[in-house]
Amino acid sequence: MANPDINKITREYFEPELLFSTARSSGPGGQHVNKVNTKVELRFHIPDSKLLTEEEKTILLKKLKNKINKDGELIIVSQEDRSQYKNKEAVIEKFLNTLKKAFTPIKKRRPSRPTRASKEKRLEGKKLVSVKKTQRRKPDLE
Repeated sequence: MANPDINKITREYFEPELLFSTARSSGPGGQHVNKVNTKVELRFHIPDSKLLTEEEKTILLKKLKNKINKDGELIIVSQEDRSQYKNKEAVIEKFLNTLKKAFTPIKKRRPSRPTRASKEKRLEGKKLVSVKKTQRRKPDLE
């Protein structure tokens, strides 16, 4: 399976397929928070995307399954700021970072052997614990 091109993940590339909705946000703001819709919700429908290949869609559906609803929509929310504009910028940034992270291949772990120094350090630590415990014993009367 070839890895998708991470360089094409830009705001301009995905902007036509992003759907935004706003709602009243919780958090700081006093009376103002009850009047203004500052919370921004981004929706990206993965199966209907014309920008992604089938391979890229399967990668996203597999890796982001906890963030995708039953309809195949990736939903990201931001309500950290009091400004709707700043929340929209933040949600787009979260979206792009999520895609980049999903498309970044996982490096395969190559097991390594412990070095001689690490083995000696471990054994020295064990000896110190052993000495400490032997010193705690009651002295022999013989």
